[in-house]
Amino acid sequence: MAKTIWTCEYKLKKNADEAEFLVASKVLGKEYISKQKGYISWQQLKGDGTWMDVVTWESLEDAQSFENSSGGGELVERFYSFINLMSCKTRYYSLVREQ
Repeated sequence: MAKTIWTCEYKLKKNADEAEFLVASKVLGKEYISKQKGYISWQQLKGDGTWMDVVTWESLEDAQSFENSSGGGELVERFYSFINLMSCKTRYYSLVREQ
């Protein structure tokens, strides 16, 4: 079974505080995402005002199950409060080679 990489590209809201966003991301990752079935890692990238979350999962099923879940409550709400939701673009990739 191939590992799955889930990506989400997005922009922060106009007046979002990046430092506060990164704190919210860290808390969400530590307290919720890292405890989900099949979770391997979460990286956040930034370039030219666009952010990208890169989350690695054991399987496509684990990634889809997480994306479709409604858990995380206030942690998830806080994280998404910084993001322009209309800018989100998600994709799934299968890991075919790792070095």
